[in-house]
Amino acid sequence: MTDYQEYLEFLYSAVEAQNKKHIELSESTSLVADLGLSSLEVMEFIEKIEDHFDISIPLNILPDVNTIGDLATKVRELNL
Repeated sequence: MTDYQEYLEFLYSAVEAQNKKHIELSESTSLVADLGLSSLEVMEFIEKIEDHFDISIPLNILPDVNTIGDLATKVRELNL
């Protein structure tokens, strides 16, 4: 079973290409406020995650996902 830290590491590497501001990524990094991701970029990021973990992320959870840590938690829950 994949642990939370492994999800975080994957998310950090997956979002790095979209980290145009070159900020240091952490669990509390906001996908929109800190990274400035557009809705399209968020969807592309979600698609990468779905493909990598072979899961489907329901769009209705996205309003509850603000940070990389939130996303790692949700992905881990969906992958259990």
